[in-house]
Amino acid sequence: MQGIISKAITHGVYIVTAQANGKKNGMTAAWISQVSFKPPLIMAAIAPARFTHGLIKASGYFALNTLSEDQIELAKYFGTHSGKQVDKMANIAYFESGKGCPILKEAMAYLECKLVNAFEAGDHTLFIGQVIEGEVLRPEKRPLLFIWDKFFK
Repeated sequence: MQGIISKAITHGVYIVTAQANGKKNGMTAAWISQVSFKPPLIMAAIAPARFTHGLIKASGYFALNTLSEDQIELAKYFGTHSGKQVDKMANIAYFESGKGCPILKEAMAYLECKLVNAFEAGDHTLFIGQVIEGEVLRPEKRPLLFIWDKFFK
């Protein structure tokens, strides 16, 4: 089923970042969706085993960094290393959002969200965040789409 679902539903590719207790991390995510206009709400589905999951719960904030189509290697990097073992932000150019979330300087765009709700959904938590800050950093770029065969050869 995984292969069918991944080919039938398209997703953008994002780096979800958060910081708490002096720790910063980012992880690759494709299960992101806008869920409301008023107020502007975003949903990020993240597995509880991910280091970023705990940072979001502890801080109450997260950021979505939209990747462009030429950033597949960056997506793979953030998706194949664990923040529990590696400081993924150590060699990445970033600045901090208003609430301290790392924002990748090379991201196409970003949204910072205040956590307003969280729901268990199977093997993931659906974090619902209200957008409190954001900017399109590289309007000339096109977004990276998650295509199963590009990421898992």
